[in-house]
Amino acid sequence: MESQGTLRQAIRFQPIKFIWVLLILGLSSIRGIQCTFAGCRACNVSVTDFGGVGDGVTLNTKAFQSAVAHLSQFASDGGGLLYVPAGRWVTGSFNLTSCFTLFLHKDAVILGSPDINDWPLIDPLPSYGRGRDAPGGRYSPLIFGSNLTDVIITGDNGTIDGQGAPWWQKYRAGELNYTRGYLIELMFSDCILISNITLMNSPSWNIHPVYSSNVIVSGVTILAPIDSANTDGIDPDSSSNVLIEDCYIVSGDDCVAIKSGWDEYGIAFGMPSQHIVIRRLTCISPTSATIALGSEMSGGIQDVRAEDIVAINTESAVRIKTAIGRGGYVRDIFVRRMTLKTMKYVFWMTGAYGDHPDDKYDQNAIPVIERISYSDIVAENVTLAGQMQGNPNVSFTGLCLSDVRIGMAKLKKPKPAWNCTDIEGTASFVSPPACPLLRDEGDGGACPFPEDRLPIEDVVIDQCI
Repeated sequence: MESQGTLRQAIRFQPIKFIWVLLILGLSSIRGIQCTFAGCRACNVSVTDFGGVGDGVTLNTKAFQSAVAHLSQFASDGGGLLYVPAGRWVTGSFNLTSCFTLFLHKDAVILGSPDINDWPLIDPLPSYGRGRDAPGGRYSPLIFGSNLTDVIITGDNGTIDGQGAPWWQKYRAGELNYTRGYLIELMFSDCILISNITLMNSPSWNIHPVYSSNVIVSGVTILAPIDSANTDGIDPDSSSNVLIEDCYIVSGDDCVAIKSGWDEYGIAFGMPSQHIVIRRLTCISPTSATIALGSEMSGGIQDVRAEDIVAINTESAVRIKTAIGRGGYVRDIFVRRMTLKTMKYVFWMTGAYGDHPDDKYDQNAIPVIERISYSDIVAENVTLAGQMQGNPNVSFTGLCLSDVRIGMAKLKKPKPAWNCTDIEGTASFVSPPACPLLRDEGDGGACPFPEDRLPIEDVVIDQCI
């Protein structure tokens, strides 16, 4: 086994900082934040110490599992770090442990096994009641953890490649009986940092914190073919106190999608997604949204703050999706400073999305959509400024648009810039002029954006020394 001193030295002097000490300042008992990520771990090992072979062919599932099992014994005594050296490391699904760092060398590539049997079946999420792709269970995520605390996945921009093409083909052909696995999923966990890595070709969603709190995703690149199926970038799901920053995402689906459970299952589980910050995000997704809220939002979504967002060749800037039967709410959503180029829609909202897990949903479960603010938005080459449609039973209220400048695409057959039904709110300095359902406030209608900072934003990041 490589000596601790030699391995620590090899990791420490990578060109990019990799082990973080994060201290959440201004601790808030109301929002429940109290995280300290460990800096240097007590025990550092390499996957090669457990028989790992990075030749792009050898299956390393047992090596990863054994390494994590070994490091789990240090969870209460300084934690452990698993180092993945340069190479191509094929593996099936493996679980993480608490007080743990997974660190990838810049030339390390973790490859999801192409054998479907290396992704074991697990139960569906309780807030969904079934798999998202199909009834019943689901394939395990490639990298998974449940009931953990203090988990770091980082590196010198090493890569995790799900090799998703066969999964996309089987899904489209209707050949999968269960839901595809995600690339990274942390469930019922607290204090999670995912930073300085590249994720590629996930079979489905890339990063899925679910029923979790105090999550930071920073400096992550996510890449998938723009025609790949459901390759969402980052999906906080029934999770609180989440910071997403400085990420670049090219996706076949939403770049960021905030969720909280599906119809009667999400209502019964009753865990919202809340206190979420998204900043300095760049998105390319020609068929989906830069930021989506829903459609699975039955536990509620509230207090989302997004700013300094760039989207290029993306279907919509912000999309709110819900339907009769969802219940729950989407409220207190604040978006400002978006730069958009070549979009089908800037604003897209619908209260008739449909897509139910089964026929047992409650027809009286009416979602509440209120207090949605957009300001300081510049867009060019846009097909439709706003597709904003509630329905008679699902109105979108308290909408606010201010300082919005939209350059419309030159079409052979020009269309109205706005399509609005069953919404109400205000508009100020919007061009082209907003639809009449948004009352023109002139120069007195600046939309709000919270001035306070969420505790998850106030972190101190230092290098392990």
